[in-house]
Amino acid sequence: MAAPCVRVARRSLSALALSLRPSPRLLCTATKQKNNGQNLEEDAGQNEQKTDLPSTEKTLMEEKVKLEEQLKEAMEKYKRAADTENFRQRSQKLVEEAKLYGIQGFCKDLLEVADILEKATQSVPKEEIRDDNPHLKNLYEGLLMTEAQIQKVFTKHGLLRLDPLGAKFDPYEHEALFHTPVEGKEPGTVALVNKVGYKLHGRTLRPALVGVVKEA
Repeated sequence: MAAPCVRVARRSLSALALSLRPSPRLLCTATKQKNNGQNLEEDAGQNEQKTDLPSTEKTLMEEKVKLEEQLKEAMEKYKRAADTENFRQRSQKLVEEAKLYGIQGFCKDLLEVADILEKATQSVPKEEIRDDNPHLKNLYEGLLMTEAQIQKVFTKHGLLRLDPLGAKFDPYEHEALFHTPVEGKEPGTVALVNKVGYKLHGRTLRPALVGVVKEA
């Protein structure tokens, strides 16, 4: 009697085990649900990233506009500073030139006095300058001393005498009155100085009036 009972019990346990074993369909369904859950999470992350991209681009554009405005402002400040510096340098140069060349009108007037002194000394007959003619001799020596002194004053103030006899003709310092062939002289050189010139601090104040040698 015990054996049939045991067999019945075994069958009941087997049936219970079979009923508790998950079916392949249920396993497939669970796997699909799990995969669908992961896909939904991934899609949500991608959507979130896509949502963040426009915000990042907007921030970058705002930064770009801000930097461009800062660059433009810096360039404008630099240009204003450069213009101010250029204006200051030009003003300083004008002041310096005014100091150097402000006396050129006065110098031109003195040049006429120097020309008269030079003509006076040249007009005195050298053969008449003798010890037995002390009046003329003293007058001549006084003229020479006055002429030398005025040239020292000119040099002190940057006014230099131009006597280009025998030098190469320079149109920036000389004014040609005539051209003539001169034997033994190189063409293009100064053969005669009709009136000496002067330069004030390197700038020609009055060109020398000269005659220039030309080819025969």
